[in-house]
Amino acid sequence: MSGHSHWSGIKHRKAAQDAKRGVAYQRLTKNIIAAARMGGGDPNANFQLKVAIERAREGNVPIDTIERAVKRGSGSLEGVTYEDVTYEGYGPGGIAVMVETSTDNRNRTAPEMRSLFSRVGGAIGELGCVAWNFERKGIVTITGKGIDEDELMNVALDAGADDVAPEEDGFSVTCEQAAFSAVASALKDAGYVVSEAEITLEPKTTVLVKTKEEAAKLMAMIDRFEEHDDVQNVYSNFEIPDEIMALLD
Repeated sequence: MSGHSHWSGIKHRKAAQDAKRGVAYQRLTKNIIAAARMGGGDPNANFQLKVAIERAREGNVPIDTIERAVKRGSGSLEGVTYEDVTYEGYGPGGIAVMVETSTDNRNRTAPEMRSLFSRVGGAIGELGCVAWNFERKGIVTITGKGIDEDELMNVALDAGADDVAPEEDGFSVTCEQAAFSAVASALKDAGYVVSEAEITLEPKTTVLVKTKEEAAKLMAMIDRFEEHDDVQNVYSNFEIPDEIMALLD
């Protein structure tokens, strides 16, 4: 069980960078919307939403903002109808990009996404052009010092997890989407600190980034997409080695 979720690791490092830059508020809100969209608006029945709300409260996101985000994600916001649309395409160097959006106006969002792909040095593609290279997985991030990896692995495996990998501040536990709630709940019940729990898209194959300049360009690309109000999640298949990622901090 020594595999490593490269894209998950990149997302976590990017989240830490965003927090340092003071833009974590928007990320926390979008996490709630995405979680509610994925599993419904009841945090008692949606573990991903429960964790997202807890993180938002710790980040001092106002209660009314949290409630509105839950309603938007679950589709219960009065007077507004949102639909989920995923855009696929290619970024600099031909890397694969998946952009998940939640929009109340597809006719506005579609040309804006096309323009964004062009501005970051890529091109939007047809439905399915890169989706084949991604699979949906559950990722549970455990943080803390002195965690016994063997004990953690036993709990995770018994609950249905596929993989346990060391991270900078703890471990990431990967599982199939169907096992996500069971795995996340089991880990929390066992006393582990669940700092993040999400359903994500993981690339089946990755493209290695070899220079700091290339890495900076790709991370800037992700930033540009995430700044758009309709964008909920951005996924790609590039892999940045730890030594290059550290140069971007």
